[in-house]
Amino acid sequence: MSSNTVLEVKELCKYFDVKGGIKGKQRVLAVDGISFEVKKGETFGLVGESGCGKSTLGRTILRIYEPTKGKIFFEGQDISGLSRKKMHAYRRKLQMIFQDPYASLNPRFTVGEIIEEPMVIHHMYTPEKRRQRVQELLETVGLKPDHIRRYPHEFSGGQRQRIGIARTLALEPDFIVCDEPISALDVSIQAQVINLLEDIQKRQGISYLFIAHDLGMVKHISHRIGVMYLGHMVESGGADDVYRHPLHPYSKALLSAEPIPDPNTARSRHRILLEGEIPSPMHPPAGCPFHTRCPYAMEECSQAAPATYELEGRRVACFLYSPRYLRQREGLAIEPLLQKTS
Repeated sequence: MSSNTVLEVKELCKYFDVKGGIKGKQRVLAVDGISFEVKKGETFGLVGESGCGKSTLGRTILRIYEPTKGKIFFEGQDISGLSRKKMHAYRRKLQMIFQDPYASLNPRFTVGEIIEEPMVIHHMYTPEKRRQRVQELLETVGLKPDHIRRYPHEFSGGQRQRIGIARTLALEPDFIVCDEPISALDVSIQAQVINLLEDIQKRQGISYLFIAHDLGMVKHISHRIGVMYLGHMVESGGADDVYRHPLHPYSKALLSAEPIPDPNTARSRHRILLEGEIPSPMHPPAGCPFHTRCPYAMEECSQAAPATYELEGRRVACFLYSPRYLRQREGLAIEPLLQKTS
């Protein structure tokens, strides 16, 4: 782990036990063996279909959910097995912006009390200094000083999300999980929130794990992107590389579905339609989790899970990029292998 790495996840798993039904107790493999790292001041974007485990991964990293297996290193310290008491010290540095800006705010508290509460819990500052800090945070997120006495229901969705961001920043964290922070907002408000997050990152050097469905927005805000499918990280790399030249067949299909505002470009683009349904994380297929829908599936794909191969800074979990299939190393021989989806 380099000194510039703020977070490193190694083979992280989160399984949920489900009781009842004909078969009795079963296990949902929500996150299954994911590894990646986030640098200081970097945004790592996470994309994938609904139910692939993105939010579960974010909550497990913050220990909201206890990991089943694997390691979580924050600033070089393994926090995956820390007790609740020892983990309390890291709560200040690891924070989260929740998807629903209204459900995550206490309706009985004023805005001032909501933002001040984390500082009270962590015994930060004197009461006078906390009130001053609340005013500073309101200004940081673009709200007015008199908003401090209002309640959450008196604000719009965009303003409530700004309140949630201010509460997250109250503890001066080093790493924030942004769990679809713009999905419930209007398009114009989404841009404001994204600009706010980027501005805060530039000034304070905070690292983000940015979870979203909007591929264009993820590409815009992220330095690197990871693509998840059925609890697995199938591809990761630089944002421009993944967005313009995806390697994994699932990444290609996912990016081909992104809406394009230009109708002429949209008509000329080749849309990749995947056949079949997404398998249940309770009964995942043997071998590669994507082989049941992959147009390039081979016999070995159903027999064993592919390793994660590294190609010039990219990581991809697909047999097509194993040494056996990459005989021509120059240019990675990417397009000849997947020319059907280019």
